[in-house]
Amino acid sequence: MSLKKKPVTGMKDISPREMEIRDYVIQLIKETYGAFGFSSIETPCVEHIENLSSKQGGENEKLIFKILKRGEKLKLDTAETEGDLVDSGLRYDLTVPLSRYYANNANDLPSPFKALQMGNVWRADRPQRGRFRQFMQCDIDILGEPTILAEIELILATSTLVGKLDFEGFTIRINDRKILKAMAKYSGFPEESYDLVFIILDKMDKIGMEGVAAELEKEGFGKECVDRYLELFEGVTNNLAGVRYLKEKLAGVLDEKTAEDMETIIESVEAVKTADFKIVFDPTLVRGMSYYTGPIFEISIDGFGGSVGGGGRYDEMIGKFTGNQTCACGFSIGFERIVMLLLEKDYQIPAKKGKTAFLMEKNMPKEGLLKIFKEAEAERSQGKQVTVAVMKKNKKFQKEQLTAEGYTEIKEYFNR
Repeated sequence: MSLKKKPVTGMKDISPREMEIRDYVIQLIKETYGAFGFSSIETPCVEHIENLSSKQGGENEKLIFKILKRGEKLKLDTAETEGDLVDSGLRYDLTVPLSRYYANNANDLPSPFKALQMGNVWRADRPQRGRFRQFMQCDIDILGEPTILAEIELILATSTLVGKLDFEGFTIRINDRKILKAMAKYSGFPEESYDLVFIILDKMDKIGMEGVAAELEKEGFGKECVDRYLELFEGVTNNLAGVRYLKEKLAGVLDEKTAEDMETIIESVEAVKTADFKIVFDPTLVRGMSYYTGPIFEISIDGFGGSVGGGGRYDEMIGKFTGNQTCACGFSIGFERIVMLLLEKDYQIPAKKGKTAFLMEKNMPKEGLLKIFKEAEAERSQGKQVTVAVMKKNKKFQKEQLTAEGYTEIKEYFNR
């Protein structure tokens, strides 16, 4: 059997150019989020299958890479159920592992706890542009903060980071699961059908208002109920006026504090933001995860279809580990998509101190080698990146390659 050169489907090899960008973005993430008081943690890539299958990960639970039991525990001949074969899996996100980590270490952590976590996750998904089966995820979470201070801090930190990467424009859309539920209740949908209604609503940007109406009626919901629901979206705007409109329209159904908190989040971010972006209220924003309990948000970059990050409040997840409710809110950026966009725009890492190549003739005598390596070390000590290489026959092509790799200075050394 011949060995295969290409990586497994949905996985990828990473070139030096991409690694340079990835390393830079990781460094920028740590510096930026560190300035907002977030502390780095790390959790294992393998999680208990019970945690991964706890009905908290939404559709992602269908995409788990499951791991067989090992050694004597694996008994293929007597296995009757999947539980006889599987006891763990590769994590599909960082939120479930963080919840387990916090539940296990809460007594040793500050309150509130501001966590930064970066690491690979795995989903048995259909690969496409910007989506892989193994990919880096980057999350910031604030645990133990019940107020909207958490949402404001998360949005400001994330927008500051994206702003430092020189994207020409981006938008943060924000909504609240409580607003979604109040709109559904006001319209007359039965509570047990909310998830189905939200799944259809989430298609609004693809199929439009008429498409949503058609799908809701196809599912058996009455036309009067559907019309009442869609009238809300026709009357609402994507700014503070839209929040106030729903606050008035849903009086008696929507808690006033929910609407007031939404106003405060938007006004606070607008007042102190440092990056050039828009924050808009979007009552059609759903977010797929079933564990969200309050404000939810997504970030998109102009010219790129799809989001490059999202998050929200999930106050009930950690309590399933501990039995005690712990307020929690998080924001995850699409690390892989951001790196892809930076590569496509040929992003150049700023403030580099220069890259120098030392090219020397073949058979350089020992004295010459010693001189070259001393010079290279002197430049490295000043923060420059230096490579030493032997001259090739086609020196012109070699120089062109080095220039393409970002080497701004090329020094030549001969045997004479």
